[in-house]
Amino acid sequence: MATKGEKTKQFILEIAAPLYNEKGISGVSIDDIVEASKLTKGCIYGHFQGKDDLSEQVIEYSLNHLSEKITAAVLKENTAKEKIGAFMDFYKNPINTFIDGGCPLFNTAVEADDNFPSIKQKVAARFAAGQEALSGILQEGIDSGELSSKLNPKRFAFKMVAAIEGGIVICRTIDSAKPMYDLVQDLKDELQNYSL
Repeated sequence: MATKGEKTKQFILEIAAPLYNEKGISGVSIDDIVEASKLTKGCIYGHFQGKDDLSEQVIEYSLNHLSEKITAAVLKENTAKEKIGAFMDFYKNPINTFIDGGCPLFNTAVEADDNFPSIKQKVAARFAAGQEALSGILQEGIDSGELSSKLNPKRFAFKMVAAIEGGIVICRTIDSAKPMYDLVQDLKDELQNYSL
């Protein structure tokens, strides 16, 4: 059972995650978190060594939360195509994301690229792990005879993630989810071309 301190720290992370996702690492201040959480600065600093530590832990929390949600959606399915479809469907509505502000992986990647090297490494590791997992699912589909060996799992996984992440940004910018629905359907149709 979590202690009161652990519960408070978890609460801070949960409150801070959408703020970081919407405003970015540089855009969030401790005062923003104080206002949203109704906690004191002293309480927040009692759980984190400073803004850098808080930022690292909030990003880690957001990325873990994202991974858990995607994994849960994918593991509900049985076949490789169903699992890949569940991954795509997870991102189908980029206007209403599970953490306000869009995809935390993409948002963090853009900001961390030039400004936060340690966070950039964490994001790069998440992208690599996600690519490996998706590629593995596609390879399982090939190995089981569900998908043709003409499919290159690594290339398709990369194309799919790059298209979806780019689609999120564009759809959020134009405030319309429709292009993403079309993109997801096009990706599913392309994968269907490899069905046996």
